[in-house]
Amino acid sequence: MSSIPLVRRAIAGASLAHTSSSLAEQNNPLVVNQHENQWTPAALERAGSTLKALNRMAKRPPVHILFEDVGYTVSSHKGEQRILHNVSGEFRSGELTCILGPSGAGKSTLLNILAGYTSNGVNGRITVNGHTRDMRVFKKLSSYIMQDDLLQPRLTVQESMRIAADLKLGKELGKAEKELIIIEILQTLGLWDHRHTRSECLSGGQSKRLSVALELVNNPPIIFLDEPTTGLDIVSIRQLVVLLRLLSRQGRTIVCTIHQPSASLFSLFDRVYILARGLCCYQGAAPLLVPYLAETGHICPTTHNPADYVLETLLGEDEAPAQLSELCQNGKLCRKQDRMTTRGGKKPVLHSDESIQRIFVEHVAKEQMQKMEFPTTFLNQFLILTKRMFIQTKRNSVTLWIQLMHHLITALLLGSIFYHVGNDANAPIVNFKFCLSCLVFFMYTYIMLPVLLFPMEVRLLRREYFNRWYSLKAYYAALTFSTLPVMIILCLLFVTICYIMSGQLLEWNRFVLFFIIGIMTAICSEGLGLAVGSAFSVTNGSIVGPATAAPLLALCCYGMGFGPYIETSMKFLMSASYLRYGLSGFSIALYQNRGPMECNVEFCLYNNPKLILRDVGMANDNYGFQILGLLVFTAIHRSLAYFALRHRLTAEASNKFIAYISKFLKHR
Repeated sequence: MSSIPLVRRAIAGASLAHTSSSLAEQNNPLVVNQHENQWTPAALERAGSTLKALNRMAKRPPVHILFEDVGYTVSSHKGEQRILHNVSGEFRSGELTCILGPSGAGKSTLLNILAGYTSNGVNGRITVNGHTRDMRVFKKLSSYIMQDDLLQPRLTVQESMRIAADLKLGKELGKAEKELIIIEILQTLGLWDHRHTRSECLSGGQSKRLSVALELVNNPPIIFLDEPTTGLDIVSIRQLVVLLRLLSRQGRTIVCTIHQPSASLFSLFDRVYILARGLCCYQGAAPLLVPYLAETGHICPTTHNPADYVLETLLGEDEAPAQLSELCQNGKLCRKQDRMTTRGGKKPVLHSDESIQRIFVEHVAKEQMQKMEFPTTFLNQFLILTKRMFIQTKRNSVTLWIQLMHHLITALLLGSIFYHVGNDANAPIVNFKFCLSCLVFFMYTYIMLPVLLFPMEVRLLRREYFNRWYSLKAYYAALTFSTLPVMIILCLLFVTICYIMSGQLLEWNRFVLFFIIGIMTAICSEGLGLAVGSAFSVTNGSIVGPATAAPLLALCCYGMGFGPYIETSMKFLMSASYLRYGLSGFSIALYQNRGPMECNVEFCLYNNPKLILRDVGMANDNYGFQILGLLVFTAIHRSLAYFALRHRLTAEASNKFIAYISKFLKHR
């Protein structure tokens, strides 16, 4: 194996005194072969003294979780269903715990409740270090790594870590200290040689380790993982569990759900919590499971995997779950092992209850004095997220080329269809159709883009938002701003080509007014698309998006040919379509305040442009009012998108909504 210094000379230029001292303290090499196939558990065990800088710079209190009589009920159209039946248990710092059980036992549900991801329909008592859990403080101390490895695309490992450090550490540490922590984490997790690899090019094991690395940046004392071994091969699974064991030995509380571990994997866990049919059937040390089963007459063969045997017992015998649950009092009794050590003899970092409470109270008091919900300010979050989105957009060359060709080809096509009709008094309705075609282009292009792409972004956002990386307002503001440059450039290209080819008056003021209406329609349409993409999946959104736009389009062009005689009720309905303001703005930009149009025949009815505006019902419209209308609808669409996104990301709100719908259907 090759010796790799823990801290590279990359930050040697940082001459801060405290940084220099921290480098001197960690001069010992970390003996880890970074190639994944040789990244062995033994090497990880020897790395037990790593992450010193992280533990020193980003200090966090150890956390013990105690839960008593926790139950969970979910409401559906068939009535209420009990998922957890008043289970109890305790997870302590310095221990690696797995929640084990057959499918449908309630493993993920219990993990969601303990992580705070699910709260509606939950009863029971959860305490942290002897104090009733305060979710505002608890979310700052915990990280939840979900089952899917959803990493931000088109960013390298090192870039992802730097963004996470800037967001999660804020001004708590300087740039040099953040770099030190990033290097330390990447080397500990075997990702240093892949620091320049983009996240989409990582293997399954590397992606899982990067997910852990991103959450380690702020040194959370408690980490929840939902099925972290899903999709990994047996070697990667073992590497990951050994890594989690190493991290727990440094005083962290690590809880994960595992479906069916192998015998060697099962022996790596300090504590096992077994669920079946919503009941706790065992809680305690892994080596004590076999004698525990023997007490109830279930003798595990010596050649059998204890994890497999207990699952077979729980699934094969109807009375087994209730029998085992009664023996451990549904989790209130814990079978403890007197001495827990790693293979190398290193004991886990355990704390007395008195020291735990003292450290925790001091930390909570410090948090309350700072009165900061997030580590960084709104402005810093906005700048960091905007920079990240610009980088991702720049590197997404395929999408950029598709958008460019879409705008270019459509502009050339419309310009060819409506070639030189702009000043032809014999074809005014054809030119009005040109305005309508431009409107349809802006509408469908910028509605469907977020409808098709944003639901995936929501899945990525869920993990970062729940783990308190940033506020939703900062993210939404960055999202809104980051799309503008590309949109403005592409819309300008489209408008320039089709405006010139269609033979409109080459006057700067008319061109600018036409372009402003086009970009405003695009921004407003994007807001509507975001609202649909925030509330629905790609499949449902692809139906809802066009279905929403179709009636708006029909209303916007109503009255063509009989404008002065539009009914009052229809005028009211037309005002509810933002597309009407866009179409009216296009028409005003082209026809208002201009001289007679060219007439190549003896008589042209619409030689006077005012007659065209009259017959399409726009004679009395004002350009400024159309801009105001588009601004109002943009605000409405963006607000709808924000609240739909907030509702979708807040499990509590979603659960309440589902419960209300279920009760409504039940009482009908």
